[in-house]
Amino acid sequence: MQALRVSDFASPPQIMDTPVPAPKSGEVLVKIAACALNFADLLMLSGKYQATPPLPFSPGLELSGTITALGPDVDAADLPIGTRVAIFAGQGGLADYGCFDVNACTPLPDAMPFDEAAAFQVAFGTSHVALAYKARLQPGETLVVLGASGGVGLTAIEVGKLMGAKVIAVARGADKLAVAASKGADHLIDSETADLKAEIRALGGADVIYDPVGGAQFDAAIRACNPDGRVLVIGFASGDIPKPAANILMVKNITVIGFYWGGYMTFKPNVVTDSLKQLFEWHSQGRITPHISARFPLAQATDALEYLRARKSTGKVVVTME
Repeated sequence: MQALRVSDFASPPQIMDTPVPAPKSGEVLVKIAACALNFADLLMLSGKYQATPPLPFSPGLELSGTITALGPDVDAADLPIGTRVAIFAGQGGLADYGCFDVNACTPLPDAMPFDEAAAFQVAFGTSHVALAYKARLQPGETLVVLGASGGVGLTAIEVGKLMGAKVIAVARGADKLAVAASKGADHLIDSETADLKAEIRALGGADVIYDPVGGAQFDAAIRACNPDGRVLVIGFASGDIPKPAANILMVKNITVIGFYWGGYMTFKPNVVTDSLKQLFEWHSQGRITPHISARFPLAQATDALEYLRARKSTGKVVVTME
């Protein structure tokens, strides 16, 4: 089989021939069909991600495929060979095959394509748990989505609209704003040209801010929060980790909420599984659909990662093995 391997953090990853692994206790072997890329994968390449695995490893947090073998203690009645699954694995998705914890496997609806399944879990799971479980977004509230054309940003628009919010989408340039509009955003703000604080205030202020960007956009948006507002810290795509002004938080009773979807897989997995049930139901009803802007074969996985790094994508970038 082939896999993209990171051997050291000073050298670029390479496609290598490796043996097909055998599943151990509690694992299944999966023939991987697709792997969706995330900014966390880019951080892993340099060892800067908080959950970077030991060297050597294959990046690829989330994937989909078909179970082809079971570990010695895995019950075939629960996940028989041939089951189509989506997996949040943390690593290993950029390969033809991989062994993964059976508890990380989510059976797929028959009608769900592999590329959509790979692109589904992290982006939609992040937005749904963040908005519904953490921020308690209410119908009629105003949700501001920063980085609105990105993988999680577009899903935040869709989930926010399904929850009854008015959504203000912030993205860079007309093309990316058009994609945000196609997902149902009520108002659009160009982060390249607009006075972000003034524009949000002119639209009534923010009740909830969804921020995967950080940096100057965080600072401007938080100053446009309404009293009792909530700010979801999703990530730092700008590379700049903000330091919120405590006096603004105090005077307006603003709550800043840190959120890492993958963390719930270890300390409160039912939050994730309950969320995914709702999300798969919405998908089967045609109410949400992953936006995939680019697909690459495994042989071009490094090109796919650079495409993501250059911020050329809207929505998700997917590497396919079939």
